[in-house]
Amino acid sequence: MKKYTVKKHYDRLISENDDPVNDPPELKAFMNGWDGEFFIEKMSLSPEKNVLEIGVGTGRLAVRICRLCKTFTGIDISPLTVHRAIRNLSEFHNAQVFCGNFLRYPFCEKFDLIYSSLTFFHIRRKLSAFKKVFRLLHENGRFLLSVDKSGDRLIDCGVYAVPLYPDSPEKTEARLKKAGFSALEKFETEKSFIFLAQK
Repeated sequence: MKKYTVKKHYDRLISENDDPVNDPPELKAFMNGWDGEFFIEKMSLSPEKNVLEIGVGTGRLAVRICRLCKTFTGIDISPLTVHRAIRNLSEFHNAQVFCGNFLRYPFCEKFDLIYSSLTFFHIRRKLSAFKKVFRLLHENGRFLLSVDKSGDRLIDCGVYAVPLYPDSPEKTEARLKKAGFSALEKFETEKSFIFLAQK
C-alpha cells in the first residue's frame, strides 16, 4: 500500500470535495465525539481573546470559534485545505489562515488560547511542538488539546495509508509538563483525551 504524506492526504480529500464544514448533521455529531460543546466550553472564550488553531482544516471548528473571540488565526499544512478554509471563513473579518508547517512557521504574535484537535497524531516531534505552543502563549495563556484515544498508527484509505504518531495520555502529559506548562487538567470523552494546560 502506498504511503501518503499528511499534505498529500488532505489535498486529495479537498480535491474529492470532502469538506467537514458542510457535513450532514449525523456526521457533525460523530465528529463532536472528539471536540464538541465540552471542548469549546473548556476554551473559556471571550471577545478579548486572540486564538490560534493548529490544524485548522477547512474550518470545521473555526466557524464556531470566530464569533466568540477577538482574533482568530488558523494554520494548516495542506494548501487546498487552507484555500477552502479561507473561503469558509470569509464572513469573519477577524479571521486569518496560513499555510505552513506549525513547527517552522514564523508567527509574529502571541495568543491567549491555542487549541488543536485531531492534529497532533500527525506530528512526530511533539515535545518541540509543545515548547513552541508554550512560547506563543501570553502569560497565563491556555492550550487545549484533543487527542484520539484509538492509538491507531495509520489512516487506512484503502489505496493508500497515512502514518500516524500517537502518544499515550501519560506521555502527552509528561511532555506538556516538560515543555513548561504548569496547571494541567485531563478529561476523557468516548473518543478522545482532552488536555487543558496553562502557561
